[in-house]
Amino acid sequence: MEFEYEMICCIVNTGYSEAVMDAAREFGARGGTVLHARGTANPEAETFFRITVQPEKEMVMILVPAKLKDDILHALYKAVGLNTPGQGIAFSLPVDRAVGLAEGDEDGNKTDGGDEDGNKTDGGAKKTAESGAAEKD
Repeated sequence: MEFEYEMICCIVNTGYSEAVMDAAREFGARGGTVLHARGTANPEAETFFRITVQPEKEMVMILVPAKLKDDILHALYKAVGLNTPGQGIAFSLPVDRAVGLAEGDEDGNKTDGGDEDGNKTDGGAKKTAESGAAEKD
């Protein structure tokens, strides 16, 4: 099953959320949400990875089209990965449904799936009489 969107979560040391967003924006992300968090780690994990876990963290959640996910994850690894001062980890989760998103046209103008008069449309989906299921044109 393919998903249209993915949520990328990146957990970094406090103060590195802007570096996360800078790296993600280079590959098409538009924005994100930063949550302040506190990390915990097993002392053996700190020894094994040869890192010190800073307890204060920032978690950046970024909703992106699925086709951008791999490029953004790679950029995050390079910019704020475990071997950087940000000591970040990143992962993605598939998003089954999303509402409230606005797509941009070629000129950067936001569109909401409406027609040229601003009326909401169904994005080209129509219901079939027999099944009630939507199918794309």
